[in-house]
Amino acid sequence: MSGTNRVRGGRSTTRTGRALLFIVFLWSGGAVAPAAEPAPSNDAAARPGRLDLSFPDETIDQWHGFRRHRFRFEGREAWVVEPRQPLPGAPFSWCLMFPDAFTQRCAAPALVARGLHHVFLDVGNTFGSPEAVRALAGFHDMLVARGFASRAVLIGISRGGLYAHRYAAEHPTRVAVIYGDAPVLDFKSWPGGRGRGKGSQRDWETLRQVYGFADDAAALAYAGNPIDTLEPLAREDVELIYVVGDDDDVVPWEENTAVAEVRYRALGGSVTVIHKPGVGHHPHGLDDPAPVVEAIVRRAARGPAPTPDAAAPH
Repeated sequence: MSGTNRVRGGRSTTRTGRALLFIVFLWSGGAVAPAAEPAPSNDAAARPGRLDLSFPDETIDQWHGFRRHRFRFEGREAWVVEPRQPLPGAPFSWCLMFPDAFTQRCAAPALVARGLHHVFLDVGNTFGSPEAVRALAGFHDMLVARGFASRAVLIGISRGGLYAHRYAAEHPTRVAVIYGDAPVLDFKSWPGGRGRGKGSQRDWETLRQVYGFADDAAALAYAGNPIDTLEPLAREDVELIYVVGDDDDVVPWEENTAVAEVRYRALGGSVTVIHKPGVGHHPHGLDDPAPVVEAIVRRAARGPAPTPDAAAPH
């Protein structure tokens, strides 16, 4: 794919919190008592730089030239990729679906090269169902307990957009950025095929099953699609970055990203959409993913989150 990318940037909100550092030296016989460990923060840059990367029964291999830890988490395949020079606070990107599809184009190796860890948990073809979200939350809990940042950078490729946004809607304080690439943001569009897109009857039936919908009417009436649950994300200042092909006839951007963009702006949220003229659903990503990488790294490098009474009103 070649051609010019058209970028529309949303509101940019930068909050600078003021931190006071108190160091108390307690002298006793010439010894210095250790300072108290800092309290956890919601922001990556404020977390201590200690990580536990020893996972039970893990195997080690290489992923795009970086060291990868492979293991099982609650019976599911999982892995964590290490950067050579981790950023302070251990920020991490998290691909929710298709972690090995169009990988170089979809920014993950470049993010690792810039100091982010990169993780994956296989929750299967579950379309961001309630059970999938519960599994993702448990995995996130485990990572934070091992020293990772509490706010993740989520990567949602195609149907992975459902996983990323459904997780963020239920856990908005635990997400810093969502990068959606041709993302499904309304399952009536895909796999439902109730718009101009092709849809997928087989995937629609699977979605109905994993969500527990009794029939099509119940699925179509569902009010928990990403386009309907953006308010919690805007409230917690989750940054949205979308890359879309203007000629996508599988996940039409007009029925998905365009709706989310308008609604998120109306909520005061920060959203950027990068358009690929003349491109369909594939290939995902960008010839040069630098715009996505730079936006994510800037957010990952932010300072401590402000205290509630110092935060600007939404």
